[in-house]
Amino acid sequence: MSLKIAVVGTGKVAANYLTAMAKNDDVALSYYNRTRAKAEATAAQFGGRVADSLADLLADDPDGVLVLTAETVRYQIAQELLALGPRRLFFEKPLVAQRGQADVTEDDFAKGRELLNSAHAAGVETAMVFNYRFFAQTQKARALIAEYDLGRPVHFTALVHYACWSHCIDLLLWFMGEAATITALESAEAGPCMGSENVRNVTAAVQMANGAGGAIIGTCAMDFNLPLYELTLCFERGRISMRDLDGDLEFIDYGRGRHEVHALSRNVSRWDQYRASFGKSINAYLESLRQGGPPPVPGMAGLQELQFEAALKRSIAQGRPVDVAREFAV
Repeated sequence: MSLKIAVVGTGKVAANYLTAMAKNDDVALSYYNRTRAKAEATAAQFGGRVADSLADLLADDPDGVLVLTAETVRYQIAQELLALGPRRLFFEKPLVAQRGQADVTEDDFAKGRELLNSAHAAGVETAMVFNYRFFAQTQKARALIAEYDLGRPVHFTALVHYACWSHCIDLLLWFMGEAATITALESAEAGPCMGSENVRNVTAAVQMANGAGGAIIGTCAMDFNLPLYELTLCFERGRISMRDLDGDLEFIDYGRGRHEVHALSRNVSRWDQYRASFGKSINAYLESLRQGGPPPVPGMAGLQELQFEAALKRSIAQGRPVDVAREFAV
């Protein structure tokens, strides 16, 4: 059986997926880009058909539609796609960020919720990328937690460059559970960051619905050539620390007195790991289509990440703790 995959947006990010998808003999690709020349260049490199419009793209009823546009226009494109009745939508992250991923707003959450509600009402399955879940060290951490039964989450710390911000929020929610209350502060001074001009450092204390608590710091004040994030996840009977895209994974098992460090092969760079994660992510998604199962990362994960950011922004604006589920119901 051949899988028909439609791609909306053929900018730089699309190549991360297409490099892997083009290696699947059972995948037929089609493309739409507002600048047709870019879609034609992509088709020349990876094979496939170029569509004249979104309606033309969906005319052959693709199995999945990859929405790989810039996050600043993703809401509008998704609305147009939903009106055409797709079967499945796969979104780049963040789900919606009209002013860029370094400056998510409450309105982004509202629009993301609207999109998912509309998709659900129309019977359209949604999925997210969140390719950091597919890093070798992230997968190893999940395996160790399951194998050694570390117990319930207790607390966490996270230091994160904004380039990794939405990914690391997703990882915290994936490992530690849903956020219940967020209390946040921001720096007095703002500066340029990833295309936005007025981005401030953020520090937030977070209480999770399961009782765990922790702190997360978001900043651009980290050298991009050095580790971009550090996560420490603590459980009843042990803890795990992960550092950067290719850093060592430290595992401490309180019950057995084990202290291990797991490292990637030293010939693997952070960018090798980064590029490979897109292939792992999209191949896992393609396999879910072949098997008729749920996507590896559901669209709801994208909305929960925006929920976290919206609650954080409201806490800063109003100077108070925010009840996440009550004030930003999904």
